[in-house]
Amino acid sequence: MVLRLKGEYIKLGQALKAMNLVEMGSDAKEVIQNGEVFVNGEQELRRGRKLVPGDVVAFNGEHIEIIG
Repeated sequence: MVLRLKGEYIKLGQALKAMNLVEMGSDAKEVIQNGEVFVNGEQELRRGRKLVPGDVVAFNGEHIEIIG
């Protein structure tokens, strides 16, 4: 999956929601806090983590590549 940025970055919780991997922001918060989300191969616990082009998010068997 690929997510094209409209600005300089997107926050992790927003990216999960934009790609329909979670329904609501509260769902994103829960899966991130539970340690289920990885950015560039490392577990990420911050919902507000800024994603920039080149970042790769992994969650629930899906991989999202962030492009500019």
